[in-house]
Amino acid sequence: MCRLFAKFTLALKTIAMAVDSTVLHSKLKTFFGYDAFKGDQEQIIRHLVDGNNAFVLMPTGGGKSLCYQLPALVMEGTAIVISPLIALMKNQVDAIRGFEAGDIGIAHFLNSSLSRAQIAEVQEDLLRGVTKLLYVAPESLTKEENIALLKGIKISFYAVDEAHCISEWGHDFRPEYRKIRSIVEEIQLAPIIALTATATPKVQSDILKNLRIQDARVFKSSFNRPNLYYEVRDKVEPEKDIIRFIRQNPGKSGIIYCLSRKKVEEIAQMLSINGIRALPYHAGLEAKVRAENQDKFLMEEIDVIVATIAFGMGIDKPDVRFVIHYDIPKSIEGYYQETGRAGRDGREGQCITYYSYKDIQKLEKFMQGKPVAEQEIGKQLLFETVAYAESSQCRRKLLLNYFGEDYQQDNCGACDNCLHPKTRFDGREEMSLVIELIETLPEHFKMEHLAAILSGVSNAMIKSYKHDQLPLFGAGKDHDVRFWLAVIHQGLILHYLEKGIENYGLIAATDQGLEFYLHPQELMLVEDRTFSEGEDDDDEDPAAVRGGGGGDPMLLAMLKDLRKDVAHKLRLQPWVIFSDPSLEDMTIVYPLTLKELSEKCQGVGEGKAQKFGQPFVDLIAKYVEENEIERPDDFVVKSVASKSGNKVYIIQSIDRKLDLEDIASAKGLDMNDLLTEIEAIVSTGTRVNLNYYISANLDPEVVQELYDWFKHEATSDSLAEALNALSDDYEELEIRLVRIKFLCEVAN
Repeated sequence: MCRLFAKFTLALKTIAMAVDSTVLHSKLKTFFGYDAFKGDQEQIIRHLVDGNNAFVLMPTGGGKSLCYQLPALVMEGTAIVISPLIALMKNQVDAIRGFEAGDIGIAHFLNSSLSRAQIAEVQEDLLRGVTKLLYVAPESLTKEENIALLKGIKISFYAVDEAHCISEWGHDFRPEYRKIRSIVEEIQLAPIIALTATATPKVQSDILKNLRIQDARVFKSSFNRPNLYYEVRDKVEPEKDIIRFIRQNPGKSGIIYCLSRKKVEEIAQMLSINGIRALPYHAGLEAKVRAENQDKFLMEEIDVIVATIAFGMGIDKPDVRFVIHYDIPKSIEGYYQETGRAGRDGREGQCITYYSYKDIQKLEKFMQGKPVAEQEIGKQLLFETVAYAESSQCRRKLLLNYFGEDYQQDNCGACDNCLHPKTRFDGREEMSLVIELIETLPEHFKMEHLAAILSGVSNAMIKSYKHDQLPLFGAGKDHDVRFWLAVIHQGLILHYLEKGIENYGLIAATDQGLEFYLHPQELMLVEDRTFSEGEDDDDEDPAAVRGGGGGDPMLLAMLKDLRKDVAHKLRLQPWVIFSDPSLEDMTIVYPLTLKELSEKCQGVGEGKAQKFGQPFVDLIAKYVEENEIERPDDFVVKSVASKSGNKVYIIQSIDRKLDLEDIASAKGLDMNDLLTEIEAIVSTGTRVNLNYYISANLDPEVVQELYDWFKHEATSDSLAEALNALSDDYEELEIRLVRIKFLCEVAN
């Protein structure tokens, strides 16, 4: 087999010699319209055309696709491009056909989206020898009929795109990718070029081993994207912060990444109702809707696409000006690739990530139930993400170091940590202590374990190794685990410490580190940043949790007096006019019009503002003028009352006078859950008319008695208060239904 492959390679090289540099430059101009190659492109193409294996590590926007498209067009035979995404295949095939004057036979893709007639067309063009590029998914490559087809054609080379999918340590592991080498051997041997934008040294090693191309020449471009700005923000009121950011960057294209489909839908809807042109994109949408939303983004009919990580691979939109991660990504590789979709034209690109440790806990919870080995890998990748988010070091230096590249400058001038640096301290003693601990242990351990020993934290693993009995246990107990983790991370960046590629996560001291230990000198380090725990925003609506005290106590007292007077005149309870949270919002945003009142104050709908609001905005206007108050230029984010996605359906069903039992059944709710949904809708000032259901199911005398109680005796709109006062004499269902009726007819 080896002798046969050597002859094959020699023959291929002989053919390739005819393709000289002049031809490559000519084809570059003819096919792609470029006058010159970028970076290592020409070397990579020359190397592949000469019949050699290659491994290309090139950041997003660096021009990876050209490295296999141009060789395919000039070499004899068909290049097989193995790609993970159908959308990516289609985009690239369309682009190639455009280069070649509309010759649709020159490039094809073969996947599950094709009809039988389309598959037959692909097969015919392949057998006629007119197809230069065939894009296939790894799943399609394994099918017997496709293997048989490819055995009957001449293959110029194999291109494995998004090659990080091969490695379990990659951010988008695909088991099918690990079968590629065996399939190649079954079809026919040919040179292999593997390409990826994100691969740590460990992932690089996995790719080369699995494809059995350890002889491949590695072309590694710099991971540095100098035009990108990196920032990690505390995840406090992120929706409000995102809207403010987008309004400060009007008309600019951006992507917002969320981890769940549910959050994608919520954020897209929230942006839309706040006047921002945005649409969702995730795998749960119909293929047609996904394609339409993507096209609208590419054609600039919308400004923002809110998406899961399914969006963006291979999408050629050079002018994305910002990438926002609403949720912290699962890995640094994923983060780097997704942020890399900003500023591909070399101009401005802002990358903002929201972080709270509560999100990390959620991701860890999602890993439960997976195989132990997969959990371990996931936790390690997540740990690196936490370290990046919480670090006070230059983010560019951290990112490049993660991918095995050194960034020499002390201050990049384009990340939050460099623009707002934290105080440094001389950490020579701390670094020496870390190195001493590592050298005294007979085995290597992960950094969390080392940090726990130094800070004196005794856990099950430390006890099992009897490390709580070490002389250095608690030697650094004046600092917590987070402090020691920060020291160890900086030791890795300085090359005093290293992680073994094969034993990922295990820390060892380098020769440089041992030299520092023997001859310590001034070493300026920084402590990591601290973040809030973050809000558990999956179950609560922001409008429902926003209240908690007015901004202007004097105005609040005046508004309460006014509310009492209005209530007395109308013979209503004060809370019916406006609730306390509504008054508190008025003292924060100072609404001067009925429109501002209904838009900016929770629990105040348009109808309620028209009914009760005029004297309140008049009072506020007078107060603002007399006290020369500068109203905040801040804004209140409009939010949807019910995040469950049921709101519109419930309102429409009530309008159609459907029985509540039928509405609940249609949405898989019990009656208690349905009433809770309706109460949430009503609490924002929206009116619903349940009279048809109440008259059919409740005694009229009961309805009148309860209605009178809410009108004359209730001291607030509290459901708990009503149930406590009335449940001995009335059913809970009766109380809740009449309360909703009263709120809609009087309070709203």
